[in-house]
Amino acid sequence: MLKELEKPVTYIKGVGPKMAEHFEKLGISTAYDLLCHFPRDYTDLTAQVPIAEAPLNEFCTVKARLVRKLAPAFIRKGLTVFKAVFTDDTADLTLIIYNAEYLFRGLCERKEYILNGKITGNFIRREMSSPLIVNADDPDLIRPIYHLTEGISQHYLGKTIHTVLSSLGADIFEPLPAEIRRENNLCSLGYAFEMIHFPKDAHSLAVAKKRLVFDELMTLRLGMGLMRNRSLQTTGCVMKPADMEDYYNSLPFELTGCQRKAIEDCITDMCRGWPMNRLVQGDVGSGKTAVAAGAAFFAARNGYQTALMAPTEILAAQHYETLSGFLEPLGIKVALLTGSLTPKNKAAVKEGIKAGEYTVAVGTHALVQQTTEFQRLGLVITDEQHRFGVEQRATLAAKGENPHKLVMSATPIPRTLAIMIYGDLDLSVLNELPKGRQPVITYAVTGRKREGAFGFVRERLDEGRQGYIVCPMIEENDLELKSVTEYAEGLQKGAFADYRVGLLHGKLPAAEKDRIMREFKDHELDLLVSTTVVEVGVDVPNAVIMIIENAERFGLSQLHQLRGRVGRGKHQSYCILITDNATEESVKRLKIMTSTSDGFKISEEDLKLRGPGDFFGSRQHGLPKLRIADMFSDTELLSLAQRAADSILAVDPMLEAPDHKGLKELVEKLFERGTE
Repeated sequence: MLKELEKPVTYIKGVGPKMAEHFEKLGISTAYDLLCHFPRDYTDLTAQVPIAEAPLNEFCTVKARLVRKLAPAFIRKGLTVFKAVFTDDTADLTLIIYNAEYLFRGLCERKEYILNGKITGNFIRREMSSPLIVNADDPDLIRPIYHLTEGISQHYLGKTIHTVLSSLGADIFEPLPAEIRRENNLCSLGYAFEMIHFPKDAHSLAVAKKRLVFDELMTLRLGMGLMRNRSLQTTGCVMKPADMEDYYNSLPFELTGCQRKAIEDCITDMCRGWPMNRLVQGDVGSGKTAVAAGAAFFAARNGYQTALMAPTEILAAQHYETLSGFLEPLGIKVALLTGSLTPKNKAAVKEGIKAGEYTVAVGTHALVQQTTEFQRLGLVITDEQHRFGVEQRATLAAKGENPHKLVMSATPIPRTLAIMIYGDLDLSVLNELPKGRQPVITYAVTGRKREGAFGFVRERLDEGRQGYIVCPMIEENDLELKSVTEYAEGLQKGAFADYRVGLLHGKLPAAEKDRIMREFKDHELDLLVSTTVVEVGVDVPNAVIMIIENAERFGLSQLHQLRGRVGRGKHQSYCILITDNATEESVKRLKIMTSTSDGFKISEEDLKLRGPGDFFGSRQHGLPKLRIADMFSDTELLSLAQRAADSILAVDPMLEAPDHKGLKELVEKLFERGTE
């Protein structure tokens, strides 16, 4: 039946080429797209109030009978006003209708109607202009409200969807196996489509939504599983167990239990006959680089090279320093390949990588482009993977002979979500801080204590430490850039006149950003005023204090990421959150930050407080666009959908069984729609 639904909208009765053009603007080109153009809201005519209790200047619904019609008033050419008086025996209501004579004539005295609109006037005289008028015995009292475009009305869109549903009858496409529908208490797809558009009541709407959300989340999980299973069909660089004690003993610190476990997970993966696809998800400062170095050491023991990609040059340089410190004493040569190298140096490094002189190569995206050749690439590591997305992960498999892939992310995401977002990857979680690390002490204060906070920063700077002051900058428009620049200049001339102050923001050229961060790392600057560009930044163990201005403008997870820039050395570190907008909600949010330093707990709270929406700050996780499901609020259904998808893939890894043909078609349709 999906083929029927795949026909262009021009096959639908009442839709011509002109209307098809309007539909195209809404992303609707087939009957299936039309059915999946779900209402953005509903007018619920069942929630009725007595006229006497109806709030003024708010939309509400009343049930009343028509008492009398008043004579039409001809205000001016082209404008006629019709009025009618209704009552429900608690009070009277005057209805005002503009120009719609046919509607006015159709109203019958002594007949009951349901009226929906905004009530104006006062408690003695009440009026409702241009209302929705429905017969009191109308069975459809929950009306859909759709996103529209020019040339398409709510009435026309609803009528066209009704036409499609009527033509399909009971034969609508049903992709879900009966067993899964039964286990999860799901209605049929036909019922779901009908009730999502034309619900009989709140219960039927909830039943329909449950089925459609389940389908979408399960389809997403199946798609991620298919990507993963395709990669399992190819042979990677199969490695053999090797002694890791030299690596563990050479480290200047003791690994945590979860770091050791993550390294062992990687070793197990790399000894199998297909490429590793593993995500190491760790809180800020949890020691992901030591895990990456362990995996690179194991690959080197097996005669393979490793490439580590970072999103910025400064992060690449930081990883290079750390990996060199860990691995070069063990005889493993590490190279740094970035765009800022001179052509001569770049050519020399590339030649060394090609000849196998370097076992580990660290750099930016250029590292895995065609111009860089490896002698025997066995492991590709990417840092801050949520910035690259699903498709980029898939393309990495083409480098070398399907090398193993290790992904590192410092964005703590609740496990259920991580399984979906990184569904093509196995998951290792680092949830212990390395030994000796002290949690960052966090305070939340109002703007009245700003000068005191600046004094606290100066005390730390006088001890030879460094600090950050972070300003919110959402759009990075000229006005905001000006205010941040003026703020930094004010600090340099005022509270921090005796210190070296730098300014970092997203509009600076990459080379300038790198220069400023390098100066800060080398302690040529005492204080760095920055926008959120510092969120994924360089490791400066000497930086022990951070002030975050207008902290209420950040999400909790982002505040936690920013706070992670301090507390990376042996000195006690502090974070001061300043707000000039101490509402009940902002106080509640900032209290969470002062009470815990556990990124996973914070991300859970962030989801609860912010609800559906943009959890990542900017949608860069590379997932297909979802039409009705929201992974951040539909968490219960998310778990059920994952379980169902995994049970299907366990018996049919590539969805090749005839019973799963419909599901495979849905997966293809979902992943065709592009990403967000």
